Amino acid sequence: MMATHDERLRILKMIEEGQITASEGATLLRALDTPQTDTPPLKGAPSNARWFRVRVTNTITGQHKINVNIPINLVNVGLRMGARFVPNLQESQYEELLLAIRHGRQGKIFEATDNDENEHIEVFVE
Repeated sequence: MMATHDERLRILKMIEEGQITASEGATLLRALDTPQTDTPPLKGAPSNARWFRVRVTNTITGQHKINVNIPINLVNVGLRMGARFVPNLQESQYEELLLAIRHGRQGKIFEATDNDENEHIEVFVE
């Protein structure tokens, strides 16, 4: 699938706002330009789900520190990127996220609070 102008701008905006690194942005842009035949959609992903979203909120101020939306067909890249916001994420939790998506689960699929960093982490499939 070729990236639309809006998708490219969204990725560039995430880099500009510091939500993702330039390297992660480049990875997303390359993935968007990869033909669909080379990167099939995630098997079992809900057909009407379009976005994988990671939101990190400051538990004291309630303000969003991170709010990243990634096209669902880039979910593997998105999970790797999202995992960096949850440093204590165990491999089993990572696998649970993949399984939830593969089984068609939508809405909030993960939630955690890091009291040391005052962060509330949520992952959605929408």
